[in-house]
Amino acid sequence: MIDISQKRIVAGEDEMLVLGAELAEGLQPGDLVTLDGPLGAGKTTLVRGILRGIGHDGPVRSPTFTLIQLYDTKPPVLHADLYRLKSAAGLGLEEFECSHVLLVEWSDRLENLFDRTLSWQIEIGFGDEGGRWVSILPPSRYSI
Repeated sequence: MIDISQKRIVAGEDEMLVLGAELAEGLQPGDLVTLDGPLGAGKTTLVRGILRGIGHDGPVRSPTFTLIQLYDTKPPVLHADLYRLKSAAGLGLEEFECSHVLLVEWSDRLENLFDRTLSWQIEIGFGDEGGRWVSILPPSRYSI
């Protein structure tokens, strides 16, 4: 299982991919992972690492225009990018809640569709000298 700390410094893309793969180890259907941070912070790179950790070896692109991308992995994954929306209401994400791992970028658009105490909450920001910081708050069922 991933070592969870207040804030983790990530030097580059390779480290973000490794962090994603580590996070993938504990994910199961029904898990919601919210990813927030500014444009270009590395949300999709972290998703790519999670998917690699789950066993997906194909391309992973941000579904900015398609909104949702499904991956037939074990466990199955739904990757959503809500950047272009004001609200995810009516998108149908809750239909996949029990059967998929949900990876959701720009989670503020989820509003109250999911109980946040049950989700992995990840925030990514820009650090010094081109690096990134990643803050991971696990679901309430985990103790830090």
